[in-house]
Amino acid sequence: MYALKTLVDQKFRFIITALGVALCVILVHFLLGIYKGVADGSLAYVRSSTADLWVLQKHTNNILRSTSMIRTSRIGDIEAIPGVATVSPQVLIMGSIEVSKRPQTAYLIGYDAETGMGGPPSIVQGRLLRSDDEIILDRSFAAKYKVKLGDTVQIKKHSLKVVGLSDGTNVFVIQYAFVTLNRAFRVINFGGVVSCLQVKLTAGTSVQQVKRAIEREVSDIVVFDRATFLENNREEMNSGILPLLFVIALLGTVVLTAILSLILSINVLERRKDFAVMKALGAPRGFVSGMVVIQSLALSFSGLLIGLLLFFPLMGLVEKIVPEVSVHTSVQYVLWIVMGVALIGLISSLYPISKIKHIYPMEVFQ
Repeated sequence: MYALKTLVDQKFRFIITALGVALCVILVHFLLGIYKGVADGSLAYVRSSTADLWVLQKHTNNILRSTSMIRTSRIGDIEAIPGVATVSPQVLIMGSIEVSKRPQTAYLIGYDAETGMGGPPSIVQGRLLRSDDEIILDRSFAAKYKVKLGDTVQIKKHSLKVVGLSDGTNVFVIQYAFVTLNRAFRVINFGGVVSCLQVKLTAGTSVQQVKRAIEREVSDIVVFDRATFLENNREEMNSGILPLLFVIALLGTVVLTAILSLILSINVLERRKDFAVMKALGAPRGFVSGMVVIQSLALSFSGLLIGLLLFFPLMGLVEKIVPEVSVHTSVQYVLWIVMGVALIGLISSLYPISKIKHIYPMEVFQ
């Protein structure tokens, strides 16, 4: 087709433009992947829990960016309520783990190692905790600081042996680490207070009835069922990172649209006389404008193909260099990008088409 031939004739411009589109595609795909990676890491801990109810301090609704303190005496009060099978406490604190004589921040979670409730979502290497002198690190944290199974790390004056590496515990800006509940109490230098309680109910018990009973019998606490608590943490995660990623992705989209519009407009100006000849020869209505649309889509999808082919090798390289950057993608995200690029290609052709409308057949004779 003539529309494609005119693009290929200017190979250097075609390649540079396609690479520009590819970079924008990689950027947007990267941001979507970061969002999914953060979402998976932020929510995996809550999602993996088998608890029917979560109990937190009153006026707290998530564990991502809020502080909750509950007296351990409340555990017995909740266990006495009909329908409650088990109550598992957790301590969640920001802690410093000394690695190679340098403190590194981690989100430290102390849990009951005997029941396993509140532990890591999954173990990719090693095993779960068996004693108070052990710790489980996020695999990204371990990779970043070159910590291996069997190594010893320090939390304050406590020496802990690394016995496991976890997955689903990387929240991009911080990673989770797991110790026993007793060790967590020693780290904070006092007991009798936990951050939250995970409650399992007996089979056949109404979740809402037990929820209301706990809130009625126990003061200064709030109770969430599993679905509500997961949604609370999702909303908190979205309010923190989503606006920033959206703005950057929007800027990338605007840049991509501007690049395509500029290149196509230049092409129209350079071939102004060719378009005038087409009009003088009686080119069908919409034929010339259709050429611009075809060129725009050709550039867009060429860049899209290059971007998708480069994305996965580049992300593998990024994760090796910066292990805490966890990029997750999906078929849905790829489809969104394909539709977005198609839409951008169509929008980018509008301004060049407006230029073509002001090209007249008589210009051939100038």
